[in-house]
Amino acid sequence: MQIDFHPEAIAELQDSLDWYMERSVAAARGLVRAVDAAIDKVSKDPQRFPKVDRRHQACNLEGYPFQIVYRHEGEKIQVIAIVHAKRRPGYWRARVAK
Repeated sequence: MQIDFHPEAIAELQDSLDWYMERSVAAARGLVRAVDAAIDKVSKDPQRFPKVDRRHQACNLEGYPFQIVYRHEGEKIQVIAIVHAKRRPGYWRARVAK
């Protein structure tokens, strides 16, 4: 399964890692592990996770207030956003595949 990240999803992850790094290296490492684990789950069974809308699904990160929002098309998964639970809902919907 091919996994691609939207550039803004990468920026969101980097911003979140920076925030955690300022507070706790261990927490930042945990976030990376949680993202890796979620991506692994999504790649193994992309249909398993709930639909957010007609085209998108979301996987919660374990232990962190984030979701990975993605599109599954054939053998490709595109991560559209790494969404913080406290951020305005649906802000990422206008993003197009890159």
